[in-house]
Amino acid sequence: MYKHYSRKDVQEELLRVSKNREIQVWNKDVCGKRPDSVNYIGDISALLRQGMTSFHISVERWKDPLQLRSGMSKRELDELRLGFDLILDIDCKKWEYSRITAELLIDALKFHDVKDISLKFSGNHGFHIAVPFEAFPETLKGEKVNLLFPDIVRIIASYLKEMIKPFLSERLLKLDTIENLAKNIGKKKEELIKNDEFDPFSVVDIDTILISSRHMFRAPFSLNEKSGLVSIPIKDIKTFNLDDAKPENVKVNIKYLDLDNVEKGSAKNLLLQAYDWNIKKESYKIADKKTYEVTTKEIQEDFFPSCIKNILGGIKTDGRKRAVFILINFLTHMNWPIEKIDSYLLEWNKKNYEHLREGYIKAQISWYKKQNNKILPPNCDNPAYYKSMGINCGDCTKVRNPVNYATRMFNLKNFKNTKNHKKG
Repeated sequence: MYKHYSRKDVQEELLRVSKNREIQVWNKDVCGKRPDSVNYIGDISALLRQGMTSFHISVERWKDPLQLRSGMSKRELDELRLGFDLILDIDCKKWEYSRITAELLIDALKFHDVKDISLKFSGNHGFHIAVPFEAFPETLKGEKVNLLFPDIVRIIASYLKEMIKPFLSERLLKLDTIENLAKNIGKKKEELIKNDEFDPFSVVDIDTILISSRHMFRAPFSLNEKSGLVSIPIKDIKTFNLDDAKPENVKVNIKYLDLDNVEKGSAKNLLLQAYDWNIKKESYKIADKKTYEVTTKEIQEDFFPSCIKNILGGIKTDGRKRAVFILINFLTHMNWPIEKIDSYLLEWNKKNYEHLREGYIKAQISWYKKQNNKILPPNCDNPAYYKSMGINCGDCTKVRNPVNYATRMFNLKNFKNTKNHKKG
């Protein structure tokens, strides 16, 4: 252990990743003081001489970590916080299940065009996936993103969980039976069933509830006292081997959370989609039948509002992927079969100023096929969508959502036809 932490390259990485962060060290079962920080290599050497066995860092970044104290108000924390990183903490007693989950989460992030993704082995049974704060936009709906912690991180994590859930279920059940899955993680079969369905998150945990201010996680290249393995950054999860994490085999050749090469704003689409998903989810919880007028008949384009018709005419500037999100959600509420939506969007794509990859649209359709609930498209007053795309929602002045307009126009037409038929 002493030999590992004495390595200059390990100390340099611990120092690099600790910049603007609160740190805490452990000496076996004894936790070090908080707050604490390191500014020089000598600080880490001093901690090692004091018996450091593991090294932990904060999810948040601070102007001065040493100003932190217990019982601070949200306002005080917000004033001190510089930013935060998205950390997805995956854990399971059987690390192969954690690996599958990490693969799917990385695919989901790439699906949203996130470029800056860091991955490391937790040191025991799981993985830590990270997206740096610099990859997110500075504001969301007029609010500074650095003030939205921890809620926005919980929302993103929950959104990604919901997105990968059907795929994770499929992968785990291909790997083993429910009985064996339960046995492998020390649970009863009944504990893996929720609402009469297999719940993959009863097998693998993605921490969302424990995300809170001053939350910490094991630093890259820190040892895990229980396993004796090192929390090493990973380039390719499919080729990762536990032997790579043995102290004698550790190579310091990958930077976890490399802030020098971040593509700023690459996680904007992820943030917008997660935020919008959360709004729709909450609206479904409180909505009554007045939210929108339901019909089971297929509604054709004649009844669509002008904002949707404008999108269907092709995107001339920015916003093609947001348009796909809007159209799939809108057309499913128009009761269009998913196969029809698929072929329709592929033809629509040819009208755009620049074509999206066909695989992108196919992947979106594939994901929606696996969802149990319909999601309303963004409301007309959502500035992150229509307005920022140059789309005018002129027909929707008296309704909140394009779906409301289309269903009302359709129902009104049917009502008039029925009335005229009775007169005849």
